[in-house]
Amino acid sequence: MGELVGGDPGELAEAPAPLGALAAPAISGFADLHFHMMSEEAFGGGWLHGKHDGALDDCDGGMPESDHARLRQNLSELLDRCPQSTMLDFSTGGTLSALVGLGGGVVGSEAMGMIEGTDGDTGLHLNRSELGEGWPRWDTIAHQQGHVDWLRSAHDRGLNLIVMSAVSFDWLCSILPEQNRERPCDEMVDVDLQLQMTHALVARNSSWMEVALSPAHARQIIGAGKLAIVLSIEASHLFGRDVDAAKMRAALDKYHALGVRTLQPVHQVDNAFGGAALHNPILQFAQYTENCFIDTDCDATLAGVTLGMDVDAQCNNMRGLTPLGEALVGEMMDRGMLIDVAHMAERGVNRVFELAQSRSYYPMYISHGHFREIMGPKVAETEKSTPARVIRMLRQTGGIFGLRTAHDETKQYSRTPVLNSCQGSSRSFAQAYEYGRRGLKVPMAFGADLNGFIQQTRPRFGEDGACSAAFQAEADCQARDEREHGPAPLGTEFDEKGLAHEGLLPDLVADLERLGVDTSGLRSSAESFIRMWERAAGPRAGMADPATDLDEGGIAPFATAEERELAYPTKCGAAYCPGFQELGGSCRFNEECESGQCTAVACNAIPGRCVCNDDADCGSGTYCAIRTPGVGGDNECVAGKADHQICTRDSQCASGHCGGFIAGSGWCYTPGSKPIGAGCRVNEECPTNRCGDTSQVCMCRYDEHCGANQFCGWGANEGKCMDKRGRGGACTKDSHCLSGDCRFTFTCR
Repeated sequence: MGELVGGDPGELAEAPAPLGALAAPAISGFADLHFHMMSEEAFGGGWLHGKHDGALDDCDGGMPESDHARLRQNLSELLDRCPQSTMLDFSTGGTLSALVGLGGGVVGSEAMGMIEGTDGDTGLHLNRSELGEGWPRWDTIAHQQGHVDWLRSAHDRGLNLIVMSAVSFDWLCSILPEQNRERPCDEMVDVDLQLQMTHALVARNSSWMEVALSPAHARQIIGAGKLAIVLSIEASHLFGRDVDAAKMRAALDKYHALGVRTLQPVHQVDNAFGGAALHNPILQFAQYTENCFIDTDCDATLAGVTLGMDVDAQCNNMRGLTPLGEALVGEMMDRGMLIDVAHMAERGVNRVFELAQSRSYYPMYISHGHFREIMGPKVAETEKSTPARVIRMLRQTGGIFGLRTAHDETKQYSRTPVLNSCQGSSRSFAQAYEYGRRGLKVPMAFGADLNGFIQQTRPRFGEDGACSAAFQAEADCQARDEREHGPAPLGTEFDEKGLAHEGLLPDLVADLERLGVDTSGLRSSAESFIRMWERAAGPRAGMADPATDLDEGGIAPFATAEERELAYPTKCGAAYCPGFQELGGSCRFNEECESGQCTAVACNAIPGRCVCNDDADCGSGTYCAIRTPGVGGDNECVAGKADHQICTRDSQCASGHCGGFIAGSGWCYTPGSKPIGAGCRVNEECPTNRCGDTSQVCMCRYDEHCGANQFCGWGANEGKCMDKRGRGGACTKDSHCLSGDCRFTFTCR
């Protein structure tokens, strides 16, 4: 943390850089350009469970009256603000229809986190309430993903720079239950509190983290082995709803003094500075409840209409950068602040670029985004995705791109050897990263957006949403193939939880490398960010990079999920993957199980699991116990039986051997495992292949079976190894005597 100066406890001064800092060598480590560590205090403090510091604990699972992850019960009243709402068909609005429908916030709370392959952690989420079991995992949107211990783990394993963004959106705050909110809905109050909390956190952990106030300061911090924290703001109504030029300049002065060095002029909805890029109908509805505007140029929100925003036929926002927005960008440039155009409508981005050109190509960057060309239609068709022409702008100004660690499906990039065969996992992230590296050639860092109301990179293994970006049957087949043919798991919680929290970012890097991706650009992304920051500080000598070598090729044609699903068989009214599920896994019918045996009843009316059908289904040393013949649900793989337990077949025995059958039953045994004189049940247990019929002990057959000074007895000692006799001892053969000489009198000489 910087030193306090000027008597103002909110004003920070950069610690002096050491001599020669400007000539310092490149620093190592990767960067995350978008992290909401303090989101527990976003939205009036009414959404997220779990603190960023101190002990974490289980939650109440959404049981009424839950203190998190829940919307107000009646949200349909939002429509009363706009009389024309009665003409709109909200049944075409997906999650939006649940939000304002008959169930209101109750159904909306459930719908917000429920997508293909997830259990959701909003609304009622009893199966996601336990820390370490139910959360965090890749699809967490209402539970802490940014605890300080996880941040420390990421830093210890290579994270050296992070842009920590104070975030809020007052409309979302307003639709939360009043009893859950800790204060009135005011975005900038939330932002102020989060910035204060960040400085307090840094003060408590000053041995390994520090707020960076300049690029030279960031180099100094990282060079000392610490994590450089760059402060940012992401607020939908930046500096308040009634901001003007004077208030904007005063606010910039205030937040610059608090250490803020970058911010987004625009967030989820249009504001005083510019228009927001469209990407989620709920956000368009949010703006509609304030301005009652209906546009019929495209159907971004509902069938035939876009709510709240003035759009063109391509569903792009007509609102660009406002005059006040242009003034804000100019003031930021004057202060050497970094301009983050994430969430900004394309018209606004174009204008920021023009302003950057007029300032010798002042850098602009995107802290978190997707490359439009490589993404599936769900993302690519929204304005918020970033086209290659905007990447050219970033390169020409010397900017950087924060690549979203998304769960979404991507297209196959044919110029990487990594197959996109586990949709939404590190394999899909690899397609986007490789397109950015090989095709767009843009400097990249992570733009993870953890704690940002967004789902993350899916796992490649396990039953918690592995490989399921499109539809479940494809996910099941991809997960099976990954298990059987893909690179091995890392052996960490990332394998089955995906990018569950900030501490697992290094695991994502490691998994990319396991897939064969060159991650050197990611691993040096802290340096790339600081170079951009140094360019902002100046001086600049025109364009940073002509960016004439962008290559948008190499992207394979995309088949829709509906088209792909037709290739799968169906049963019980749904497509399925034949034989994908291992023993013990959940199933709906026999055909889904590798063993061909599922305990479910009536198309999963009673849920089932895969059980063994015969011994071949079980692993080494186990067998299929069929407790009730003809009732598959009783089948279970159990440990093989020990020696001398009753068996009917070799596979029932741990040794793999069943013998000595009488009336169809025998005993388990280990060949040659019993010495002469030890108890036995079958001949094969004995090294002599002789088990006494009545004595049931291993017996010798020949003298050679016994020790050097022994012989194989006869008569009453039949089959026993006996000590050789001395002079005068009874004998019948020379081998019975120590002297080796049995006289005709049958005594040893």
